[in-house]
Amino acid sequence: MPLHITGDPAADELLSTDPLALIIGMLLDQQITMEAAFAGPAEIRDRVGALEAPAIASYDPEAFVEVFRQTPSVHRFPGSMAARVQSLCTAITDEWDGDAAAIWTRGEPDGPEVLRRLKALPGFGDQKAKIFLALLGKQYGYAGGGWRAASAPYGDEDSHRSVADITSAESLAKVREFKKAMKAAAKQKD
Repeated sequence: MPLHITGDPAADELLSTDPLALIIGMLLDQQITMEAAFAGPAEIRDRVGALEAPAIASYDPEAFVEVFRQTPSVHRFPGSMAARVQSLCTAITDEWDGDAAAIWTRGEPDGPEVLRRLKALPGFGDQKAKIFLALLGKQYGYAGGGWRAASAPYGDEDSHRSVADITSAESLAKVREFKKAMKAAAKQKD
């Protein structure tokens, strides 16, 4: 199923067909819009010439920061996020033979195991790992047992909480409304 996250058909096509692009997009999804975060892998690929974990892992770190700084910037924090992407690609290269999809396919893992594998990656805490697991289950064809429970509440059916639920401009608007309501509720508690 083709993903519709960025509003850019070429970037969405890359996310739909390249597991490394999808996981890098998820890593970049912090303190910038979801669309910009998930468009980041296409920018990286276009600037570096390829999107391969071993190549990114071994890229000169200072030159990779410059890849992030080019206009338009890949992320508002180019230094720290370039380092995080390289750390992620190093882990994928060293632990998964450079194959990002192996994280959720090798050994036919169930949802809790995929969640454990994701949380072991640099830059993936509990929430990010659960959102990514929900994205895999809802839109990327992952069907391992227990994925909905392991990704709860992001795996809930008919929810609009995260990038896992974005399938159109309308669903993006619903996710934004949900996030806005959560922020307002959090402010009221303070």
